[in-house]
Amino acid sequence: MTLKRTLTATVLAGAMAAFAAAPAFAEGLYIPLLTYRTGPFANSGIPIANGMNDYLQMLNERDGGIGGVKIVIEECETGYDTQKGVECYEAVKGKKPLFMNPWSTGITLAVIPKANVDHIPVLSMAYGLSAAAEGETFPWVFNPPMTYWDGASAVIKYIGEQEGGLDNLKGKKIGYIFLDAGYGREPIPLLQDLATKYGFELLQYPVPAQEMQNQSSQWLNVRRDKPDYMVMWGWGAMNPTAVKEAAKIRYPMDKFIGVWWAGGEDDARPAGAGAVGYKTLNFNGVGPDYPALQDIKTHVVDKGTSKVDASKFGENLYNRGVYNSVLMAEAIRNAQTITGKADVTAEDVRKGMETLEISAERLKEIGLDGFMTPIKLSCANHSGHHDVYVQQWDGTTWQRVSDWFPPMTDVVEPLLEASAADYVSKNQPWPARAEPCS
Repeated sequence: MTLKRTLTATVLAGAMAAFAAAPAFAEGLYIPLLTYRTGPFANSGIPIANGMNDYLQMLNERDGGIGGVKIVIEECETGYDTQKGVECYEAVKGKKPLFMNPWSTGITLAVIPKANVDHIPVLSMAYGLSAAAEGETFPWVFNPPMTYWDGASAVIKYIGEQEGGLDNLKGKKIGYIFLDAGYGREPIPLLQDLATKYGFELLQYPVPAQEMQNQSSQWLNVRRDKPDYMVMWGWGAMNPTAVKEAAKIRYPMDKFIGVWWAGGEDDARPAGAGAVGYKTLNFNGVGPDYPALQDIKTHVVDKGTSKVDASKFGENLYNRGVYNSVLMAEAIRNAQTITGKADVTAEDVRKGMETLEISAERLKEIGLDGFMTPIKLSCANHSGHHDVYVQQWDGTTWQRVSDWFPPMTDVVEPLLEASAADYVSKNQPWPARAEPCS
């Protein structure tokens, strides 16, 4: 496994043996990034990795880091493989990381018990275990701005609005095509509950990881079943293949709606004109026209220290990576304020996350006005159930076609509580939170 280390703007490459011989901990605010620039998910992983890196590099170059302390950035290549992800976790945990960014539901599920013992905050931004939103049970895991179950409820809510109300879903058929892994299976219990509640039929079309680029059988079944809407929980090579297959069978693209992880430009572009009308959820702005993005361009991209293709700067998944780093940077800054220390620890940063509030005023201050909704987390709520919007592909770029709207929190929250209790019952002994939420 090759690890790439960036100390401020300098990139060093080394083998695992050399990496293991490095100092026991890094001087500065150490943030390892578990990324995947190789393998079948690389088309999704690369822009996210670039966005995460570039925002943190920009803070180093423009501001000298956070609170006067430089950020130490280190990438570990996982290939989206759970075992490699665990190896990355084990390789970096002794260096006193302030966050762990798994960037895979499978890796997240594997490191949750470890983080609970090692006391390292896990940031699984809008992915991973939905029940981890329950801070009382999972004090070291955070999944803002929302969970997969929030996303599933938002999709059904949006479809209901297109039909004139959720009650009008009765008798409809909604297809669910998904990566047959923890990521794709995570929303199924909530979708099944909503199908029972509103009387629609849920049709499932699993896509094995090894068959992501060969979905003809699934889409032949879709053509046979004629679902009124299709929902996609895809990633990597699965997404552009699904969009092309949907276009091939002439499925109405305006009734094909992906989760926020199925909304990269490279998910739609390969299908050409056939992708026009395809929709996905989103929770961040698209495009480079934000002051913070322009600062990244000035301090990182234009200086040649970014790996982003200039033509793809500001695209959706690049901006998603920026969003992830904004959450980390603001939590660290909050931790510095709370503790009065510039060189904060993982424990400090956990408290910074549990009291994180990024207001509209703060977003404007950091150059991201309108880029995202304000964020507020708490000890008990590590996700926040924040708003989303729907975007639609016009053949060239994504266009927002809805207002921001909330998920069905009243449906999601009881399921999260029940799922968290079930997780604990199956993972005994599960350590109780040291200081209960008040």
